[in-house]
Amino acid sequence: MTRLYCFSLILLILWSCTKSESPAGTAYRTTKNISYNGVNVNVVIDKPQNDAVDVLIVYHGTVTFDYKILDAANNTLDGFKRILLRTDMMIVSVAYPEENLLMGDNLLHAEAALLWVKNKAGQELGITVKKIFLGGHSQGGYLVTRLNTLHPTDGVIANGPGPLNLIYRCQLEENGQIQNSIACTLLKNTYGTITANPDAYFQRSLLNFTNGFKSDILFVQGLNDSPIQMYSWPVFKQDVSACANCQDVQFLELPGVGHAALFESAQAAVVFNDFINAR
Repeated sequence: MTRLYCFSLILLILWSCTKSESPAGTAYRTTKNISYNGVNVNVVIDKPQNDAVDVLIVYHGTVTFDYKILDAANNTLDGFKRILLRTDMMIVSVAYPEENLLMGDNLLHAEAALLWVKNKAGQELGITVKKIFLGGHSQGGYLVTRLNTLHPTDGVIANGPGPLNLIYRCQLEENGQIQNSIACTLLKNTYGTITANPDAYFQRSLLNFTNGFKSDILFVQGLNDSPIQMYSWPVFKQDVSACANCQDVQFLELPGVGHAALFESAQAAVVFNDFINAR
């Protein structure tokens, strides 16, 4: 075997290892473990045929146990894809962890996925990333709202975002009025009771993140959502509406539908698509 042949073979191997996962112009759906700044998280990628893409990054709702998060990420991707009228957008669904984490600690994983799409996805997938939008449901809505205080994107959609008020929620549990949740139990084991340390609970509530939005945001809220959500929704809406340092904020409140309003209401789907297409 000549030296020239060996050198050519090495170049071919190196090229094969660095090229994108799929040929140009290929549509595919795949699960990928990505890393940004030392934080790893799994994402489900649904890529259209085109290679220059706007990207919708979506975040699932609470499932508590990590063995469920990949299913949740796939289901959330399907939900957003079903209402999205465009077929030329890539959807990246983030399987962020929950198990044994305090509420909000998985923001690091949510952020890693966003920054990976912004800074590394183009090279790793062999695509050109154009606009980036965030979409989240329930706890996913909580995460995209918080991300909007950290990083600018082309727009954010939050459906039924929460928990809005962990003081109220966890106080009901402490008083025995509702069944205990893992989220409140972890907070209590870490910070003590709400009576002893209410600030720790408030700091992780979405009511603590109602200003400084760096991008336009659409909040969708079904008015038949749970009493816990609706108890704090008017206060959250009022605080966000009073924000003096936010980009454009829109609220869509829908009677007759519950927590999954964005995916159940034809009106919500129209507003969702109009929001994306206007940016």
